Amino acid sequence: MPSLLVVIPVLGVAQILAWGSSYYLLAVLAQPIASDTGWPLAWVVGGLSLGLLVAGIVSPRVGDTIQQLGGRLVLAASAVFLALGLAGLALSPNLPLYVISWLVLGIGMGAGLYDAAFATLGRLYGQRARTAIATLTLFGGFASTVCWPLSALFVSEFGWRNACLIYAGIHIAVLLPLYVFALPKEPKRDFKIVAAVESGEVTTRVRPIPAESRLVFVLVALVITIGSVISATLSVHLLTILQAREIALAAAVALGAIVGPSQVGARAIEMLISRFHHPIWTKFASAIFVAIGVGLLWGGFPVVAAALIFYGMGIGIESIARGTLPLAIFGEDRYASIMGRIAMPSLIMQAAAPSVGALLIDGFGADGALAVLFVVAIANVLLVLVLFALLKRN
Repeated sequence: MPSLLVVIPVLGVAQILAWGSSYYLLAVLAQPIASDTGWPLAWVVGGLSLGLLVAGIVSPRVGDTIQQLGGRLVLAASAVFLALGLAGLALSPNLPLYVISWLVLGIGMGAGLYDAAFATLGRLYGQRARTAIATLTLFGGFASTVCWPLSALFVSEFGWRNACLIYAGIHIAVLLPLYVFALPKEPKRDFKIVAAVESGEVTTRVRPIPAESRLVFVLVALVITIGSVISATLSVHLLTILQAREIALAAAVALGAIVGPSQVGARAIEMLISRFHHPIWTKFASAIFVAIGVGLLWGGFPVVAAALIFYGMGIGIESIARGTLPLAIFGEDRYASIMGRIAMPSLIMQAAAPSVGALLIDGFGADGALAVLFVVAIANVLLVLVLFALLKRN
């Protein structure tokens, strides 16, 4: 069995750079791109949403491929697609080619971010992957901490186009060799094939989710998707919401910075105690913490930092539950395929969440948007309880 002492640092460094050069890229580059090109900022930022949409669409195929071939080649392919997409951004002479480059980046994100990495760990270590998944999220928690300053340095010194080219070079020169040479080559595994007679011919098809497990699968996918939607919405609009409470921008930024350490701290605690409980409790704690955090923000709790700590803790361990809960419920045999199917609605809804959040703020104000998010967060807690009851019954 490949050593975790090699695999986790490799995947951890790769996750920091993959997230930082894709999902978190426009947090720093959006304004310089819009200012330099004159393209509408909404379209510049919308590239990420289109990329997430593509990532969601390709996720089932990514999961199936990891299930059959292992994660090494898929993750290596993700480095190539991310590099091509970033090079496309850098060389885009017009908005249509910029958008097309984000579609390429979306393939790379679908094949190279958390879901693919979790599926790879599940393929390698089976049920023993739980601690590895938690450890990997600790690395991922530093993606914005590392890459936002790095992106700012690249932009200030070399311009946004060269910043994209530098990241593309990192994917080819650093991440691609790491994936190819440091990750183990895994034997091919065939799916458990279901034969069906159609029009007199025998065909085969993959059924990664047994019929008796489909309701549980739908609930797992739903609670993970809802958690992702809340996180994606607030990650974009948190500063706007805080400023609507008459908090100055500098103070809002300082308060927003509390979320990151809260995520990492909660993940570290979960990693230490994970062997004592089923991952459904991790998911339940995540849903509760997020609901408390959003509820305190909506209710105008005077200590805003406390609300953001709860929220940060919730979305921090949500990342762990995203990887460990499906593994515990469905087992390791088809884990990668199931992760790909769970990722699809989650990523697609993440693509839409910022725009929906903007519409809510425009239509109902910051308080109204928080009220809607609070109702959604409470609904998620109730859905997790239903899932808990189903698992206990089974």
